[in-house]
Amino acid sequence: MKRLSETRKAALILAAIAIVEGTWVLVNLLVNPRGFLRYVGFLNESPEPLGWVLSILVFVGFTAFARRLPSVRTTFLALSGLKLLAVAVAIAAGLCEEAIFRKLLMDTLARHEFSILLQVVASALAFGLMHGIWGAFRGSLAAAVGATLATGALGLALALVYIASHRLLAPCIVAHFLINALAEPGLVLAAVRGEMGARRG
Repeated sequence: MKRLSETRKAALILAAIAIVEGTWVLVNLLVNPRGFLRYVGFLNESPEPLGWVLSILVFVGFTAFARRLPSVRTTFLALSGLKLLAVAVAIAAGLCEEAIFRKLLMDTLARHEFSILLQVVASALAFGLMHGIWGAFRGSLAAAVGATLATGALGLALALVYIASHRLLAPCIVAHFLINALAEPGLVLAAVRGEMGARRG
C-alpha cells in the first residue's frame, strides 16, 4: 500500500510539472508559433556538430549517474503510467526550462556583458536551486542538497552545450527531453522515497 501511495504522489508531481510548464509552452505556441520555434532553435540553421555530440554525452552521462538510484533503475525502461506522464514532462520541461535557464538567462547576462563563465555558473545555480525543491517531497535537507548538486551539474553541462552550439537551443532541448523521458519517473520516485538523501556505498 505504501508503494502505491508513493507512486501516486510521484504521478501528481509529474502531472503538476506537465500542466504548469506545458501551459507555458502551449501559450507560446498559440501566440506566435514560428517565433517560439525559432526562439527555441528548431527553425534556425543546424547547430555545430560539437553541440549535438556534447548533448548526447550529457544525456548518457547524466542517466548513467542517475541509475545509481534504485527507483531510476527499476523505471528506466519500464512502460507505465508514470512513464507516459514523464513523456509529457519531457516535452514541456525540455522546451520551458531550456528556454528559461539557458536562452533567456544566459542571453540576458550576455547582453549585459557578463562573461561566459558567469553565464554558465548562473544557469547551473538557478537550475540546481529550482530542482532542490525535490528534497521538500521528503522533508530532507540531505535530499534537497543532493538534488540541487545533481541538477546543478546537469545545468552546467547543458549550459556548456548551449555555448558549444553557438547559442542554438535545440541540442539542449533534445538532451533534456531524453533525460526526462527515461529518468524522470525514477528521479521523482527517488525524491519521494528519500533515496536522494541516502548514502550510497
